[in-house]
Amino acid sequence: MGIKTKPFDIAEHLTTTEDIRAFLQEVAATGNESDFIHALNTAARAKGMTEVAKQAGVTRASLYKSLADDGNPRFETVSKIVAALGCKLAVV
Repeated sequence: MGIKTKPFDIAEHLTTTEDIRAFLQEVAATGNESDFIHALNTAARAKGMTEVAKQAGVTRASLYKSLADDGNPRFETVSKIVAALGCKLAVV
């Protein structure tokens, strides 16, 4: 019998707004659009989907659907989620 290990979940390590901001900045700099949506999902799970949905002004179900692997959120939704995570979109 082997020891079962739990898969690594970065969401468990994003404990502050600064952690979330650094994570999203790294993904934005190195990933593509799909990677960024996946990162938003991870960050929202870290902060709490219910809280993020409430702050973004969307339903929890809508948030899950938007950030799913096959989701295709509108720019307005992405912008609201980013703000709910304590960040802002910027062009540099």
